[in-house]
Amino acid sequence: MTGRFEPVQRVARTRWRRGDLLPGERAIPEETAVALTYNRFAYAVMMATPADLEDFAVGFSLSEGIVTQRREIDEIEIVASDMGIELRMWIAKARIEAFIERRRFMIGPTGCGLCGMESLAEAMRRPPRVASELRVSGDALVAAMAALPDLQVLNRETHAVHAAAFWEPGGGIKALREDVGRHNALDKLAGALAREDMTAAGGAILLTSRVSVEMIQKAASLQAPIVAAVSAPTALALRTAEEAGITLVAVARGDGFEVFTHAGRIAVGAIEHVA
Repeated sequence: MTGRFEPVQRVARTRWRRGDLLPGERAIPEETAVALTYNRFAYAVMMATPADLEDFAVGFSLSEGIVTQRREIDEIEIVASDMGIELRMWIAKARIEAFIERRRFMIGPTGCGLCGMESLAEAMRRPPRVASELRVSGDALVAAMAALPDLQVLNRETHAVHAAAFWEPGGGIKALREDVGRHNALDKLAGALAREDMTAAGGAILLTSRVSVEMIQKAASLQAPIVAAVSAPTALALRTAEEAGITLVAVARGDGFEVFTHAGRIAVGAIEHVA
């Protein structure tokens, strides 16, 4: 895709500095309406960065429970139009029958992960339990978070997008995805892992955003034992992480971080096979 569906646009702008107005340009992220359809049935329209769209299609489908495995999506087609982009997916017969039973149309503006949900019960669904004996050193986790900026290609150019990454002790950052929406970035990461037949069970999800309950729900569906973020969590995210068995690390800075739940997975000293 070209033109307005490029993930980054360069636009004219005037800069004010110390009383002077200077012409120039700035790189800014694109934001596009992305419709997700299944067997031609509409499901959701999300505002997203038009990049890594197949990852987004797969990750969103998994996190919404429309499919339970990547192979249940038979085909993905990316169709651009004047109004936006449609991600057309064809899913197995058994899955589309279940989908039709619970079909709903949802419009989600950037940063909104719960818009249009039919019921409070669905919004407050209990996360799957994460059981893991993983332990990582605090120093390794700090180093992993410090490695994120150099890998954030879109953010280096625009300074306006979120990132979600998967890190493994001893293996470093295995995948990273970016988007104007933090939920979208995590869905793209989930899709990238699924398409590579990778699991998040052996490492940590790293986030450049705050931690809300939806982010913990998505991480639990990935069976990630650790979630680390640069910003603080909400109280509901904390309670959900506690219930899900997830170690929630937040306010991560160069000199340390804060652990809010299941602190036993964070080792004080060095441990074997850390990155």
